[in-house]
Amino acid sequence: MKKYKLARKILAVALVGVFSQSSIAFEQSRSIDCIAPAAPGGGWDFTCRSIGKVMSDLDIVSGTVQTNNMPGAGGGVAFAHVVGKRKKDSSLMVASSTSTTTRLAQRQFPGMDPEGVRWAGAVGADFGVIAVGNSSPYNTLNELIDAIKKDPKQVKFAGGSAAGGWDHLKVLIAAKSGGVTDLKHIPYLAFAGGAEALTQVVGGHISAFTGDVSEIIGFLDSGDVRVLAVLSDERLPAPLNDLPTAKEQNIEAVAPNWRGFYVPKNISDEAYQWWVQSLDQIYVSEQWQAVMRQSGLMPFHKTGAEFKTFVDQQVQDIRAISKDVGLIR
Repeated sequence: MKKYKLARKILAVALVGVFSQSSIAFEQSRSIDCIAPAAPGGGWDFTCRSIGKVMSDLDIVSGTVQTNNMPGAGGGVAFAHVVGKRKKDSSLMVASSTSTTTRLAQRQFPGMDPEGVRWAGAVGADFGVIAVGNSSPYNTLNELIDAIKKDPKQVKFAGGSAAGGWDHLKVLIAAKSGGVTDLKHIPYLAFAGGAEALTQVVGGHISAFTGDVSEIIGFLDSGDVRVLAVLSDERLPAPLNDLPTAKEQNIEAVAPNWRGFYVPKNISDEAYQWWVQSLDQIYVSEQWQAVMRQSGLMPFHKTGAEFKTFVDQQVQDIRAISKDVGLIR
């Protein structure tokens, strides 16, 4: 049944891509501007440039797709720019991710909220993971959760984001789902990146790593780490399909670091649907699937109303757990 539903959805999306230009009156008449809310070389920059190339390859736009780097305030400068100065620009898209929803949930963009833009779609994700060194006494996520319940201060986590960031929140989401009530006292140590955090875990200095699947591939290949749980709805595609999910262990923790886009709030409904259908067309294309394989992105695709519902729920969940640990009031 699941395979049938998936095949039906893929067919529907493919048909949308085929007929998108004829079924919508709106057409882009000029070049596209993709804002990457960070300096060149990061994830948002990669998302803009990769999607831009595929849009050109598929002839979705007749002009060019220009990447405009706009770093500042973890995406806040770009968000304010769109809300304040380009709210009607139908030729503009902005790269976003779970980092965007995390900052919105924690009100790090002063005076701004998710309703200030329209959420177009997600075109892949890097799922969260909790892993330990091979010499760790913990063999399952439940064993780790049980240890936290006994004494949260004795189970230390390391990640590549700041305290209160997405890596930190993954631990709290899993722990809360597992019945841990003393979330504030779970130690989390922030490092400059996932590799530095993993080195500390492999060396036995820290109990467990929290990060994304892409960060642990090399350590998995070398046999230095053991994955206790991937924070996804279902097991990942091969060759990672032997990694257990948290949900299999009765821990309802799903944490995708999705990659996608929002567009200005006050564009027309026809323009918005053009963006939605364009992202649908891009996602099922051979060109984008190749980009996903090469970059390690996992299947994750939501657009339009479905994506808006997902974003709203993610913001709500992040805000709730951030309040639980005193990150916000």
